[in-house]
Amino acid sequence: MENTIYSIIPPLLAILMVILTRRVLLSLGVGIIASALLITDFSITGTAAKIWEAVKGIFVADGGLNTWNVYIIFFLLILGVITAFVNISGGSRAFGEWAMKRVKTRRGAQLLAAVLGIIIFIDDYFNALAVGQVARPITDRHKISRAKLAYIIDSTSAPVCVVSPVSSWGAYIIGIIGSILATHSITEYTAFSAFIQMIPMNLYVWAALLLVLVVAFKGFDFGKMKEHEDRAVTTGNLYDPDKEIPGELKNDLPVSSKGTVGDLAWPIIALVAGTVGMMLWTGYKAVGAFDIIPVFENTDVTKSLLYGSLFALAIALILFFRQVSLKGVEGSAVGTAVVEGIKSMLPAVYILIFAWAIVTLIDELQTGTYLAGLVEKSNMPVELLPVLLFLVAGIMAFSTGTSWGSFGILLPIAGEIAAATDVSVLLPAMAAVLAGAVLGDHCSPISDTTILSSTGAGSNHIDHVLTQLPYALIGALAAAIGYLVLGFTGSTLLGLIAVVVIIAGLGLLKGKKTESAVS
Repeated sequence: MENTIYSIIPPLLAILMVILTRRVLLSLGVGIIASALLITDFSITGTAAKIWEAVKGIFVADGGLNTWNVYIIFFLLILGVITAFVNISGGSRAFGEWAMKRVKTRRGAQLLAAVLGIIIFIDDYFNALAVGQVARPITDRHKISRAKLAYIIDSTSAPVCVVSPVSSWGAYIIGIIGSILATHSITEYTAFSAFIQMIPMNLYVWAALLLVLVVAFKGFDFGKMKEHEDRAVTTGNLYDPDKEIPGELKNDLPVSSKGTVGDLAWPIIALVAGTVGMMLWTGYKAVGAFDIIPVFENTDVTKSLLYGSLFALAIALILFFRQVSLKGVEGSAVGTAVVEGIKSMLPAVYILIFAWAIVTLIDELQTGTYLAGLVEKSNMPVELLPVLLFLVAGIMAFSTGTSWGSFGILLPIAGEIAAATDVSVLLPAMAAVLAGAVLGDHCSPISDTTILSSTGAGSNHIDHVLTQLPYALIGALAAAIGYLVLGFTGSTLLGLIAVVVIIAGLGLLKGKKTESAVS
């Protein structure tokens, strides 16, 4: 069943069930069982053993602790506790009051969230959770639905990280590009310069970012997103109270009336400084010299997230006990903060564990390898290569829930095809892979970055997936047309212009409709 058409059944089954039932854990569980059944040729005992192996592998790998996954889980739980302490210390309340005096419109609140998403580009996990913590008090005050916030976060995290050379994503991609150039003896540019030249060719990134700005400026809401926004404005309910909300504190916590903006700002600053500092340190330790690109290529992202969050937790604790000394809150609230903070993140942890398990089994089924093989076997005109790779990468990332896995499989294949046909399309082909993988990641309910965007925004996960999907598909259509233009003209500029015209045209169309509705 491995590396055959049957290998795409489990991910498609899980995704279809998610959409139909809106029950994430049940749908992922069905996908896990289906994957294990296919791998073991429908052996019941073998299926049980394979599922246990996949779950065990989340926590233990190569005879030791699987630090990547475990550290992310700890980071999530610690972030929940930090959030609880910030709330109890009065930081969120004070920041919301401060922001309301300066950010006076719904448009401004959405733009602020988008700007934060763009400037915090070190890592997509960190981006999704940190931006949510900062922006949520402001967007909540302006009655912006959590689904809208999750969309803004998700559409500015991975897209920015994938074009930033100074990020965990950029370093990983540059490493792959370097091996591709060496394999095909391409010396006209370095891996770093190739990455820089590919930035404007990553058309889905620019489509997604432009679309976020159009949505914020023009109120371009339709479908499920419009339902969420209308409910938020008319009733004040930012999400469906009957649905599970990861990252949302369930019980009312005591809130200090003496809290200041600093009670929120300093833990966030500590989180950013601690995480970035640890990324630089772990990268430096691995490389032995402070060369920025190799440092970020070799940094230990999850260890940095863990230590950065512990540093932020220490600052949050200091500020909490300061409020205790000011008689703003009782010291006994410390236990409540820890318990409620951890409980708030458990739904996200459960979804992540199930998602990691199905991704492991899908990898064993070689779903990505099968999809990549379809590209290699096709004899398409070279002009169609960028758009085809974009679409296949999107399908692969959507099915497997991982953009990084799609990078690792499809970038070398793009290199081989370009080297064998026309090496001048190498950079557009690889850029199209990066763009398609981010697209698929945006659309997939089993993507970890999509899950963490829901968590950071405090949105129901399926609500986020279903409200974001139409916008991602609009961006995909614009990018696909752009890649057709790029492929047939050889001009990156014309491809970009096509994307900008399509997205800007939507904004103008929405603006005219709004004006006619008002008049």
